Amino acid sequence: MEINITHIDTACVLLEINGYKILTDPTLDGAGGTYYHGFGAFSSKTSSPAVAESELEDVDLIILSHHQHKDNFDIKGKAFAFKNGNIISTKAAAKEMDGVKGLDDWESFEVKTDRLKNLKITATPAQHRPWWIPEFVSGKVIGFIIEFDGQENGVIYISGDTVYFDGLVEVAKQFKIDVGIFHVGSVQFRYLTGLGMYTMDAKGLLKAAGLMKPRLVIPIHREGWTHFKEKESDLELIIKDDTHFRDKTLFLESGVKTRI
Repeated sequence: MEINITHIDTACVLLEINGYKILTDPTLDGAGGTYYHGFGAFSSKTSSPAVAESELEDVDLIILSHHQHKDNFDIKGKAFAFKNGNIISTKAAAKEMDGVKGLDDWESFEVKTDRLKNLKITATPAQHRPWWIPEFVSGKVIGFIIEFDGQENGVIYISGDTVYFDGLVEVAKQFKIDVGIFHVGSVQFRYLTGLGMYTMDAKGLLKAAGLMKPRLVIPIHREGWTHFKEKESDLELIIKDDTHFRDKTLFLESGVKTRI
């Protein structure tokens, strides 16, 4: 079983599993725009996609952790998703957008394909906010478990935008994780909620990885927007100082297909 991953932009990666192509959180706008994310939160995009949209036209499935924030689902990303169809996301996304299969936490959906036997996508809980902020402010977010026949060392886990919280403990209890793809970046809107984080920083990533014990850790959603407050260089230094996970962590080079 050959599995390849290509980082495109922010939390957007292309997973190619035995030829079946899964795209996550489509962000396809170029750098330079300023976007409103709701409840007074603004930020600007500082990165551009490393892969041309024309190279993604044969994507088979799109999994979208949430639809309400532009750093996970921007203007061109949204247009691309609806053009290609076959989208799995939250129940909230399904209510607002036609053609989306919405999942609640722990709900699964079996995807029919001849290229990947018994492919199943399961939604996992995520907390995209500091603990003192109510969920309606940031909106519902999910992560994903990707399962299919032939996974000898465990499943693929994608965290979605989340901080470290008790829901991750439940993920670790229910699944053996082979590859963990974690959204980091230490998202903060300091003029609104101070130092409260909306995604993990390096310390949160190491705590989650220590809990789940994946064979391979892949940090994404780590640069590209002005509301990401942990520098990528600082993230890499903290990971390299960790004797357990420094050799298990893969920092993807954007636009480069990498076998995992």
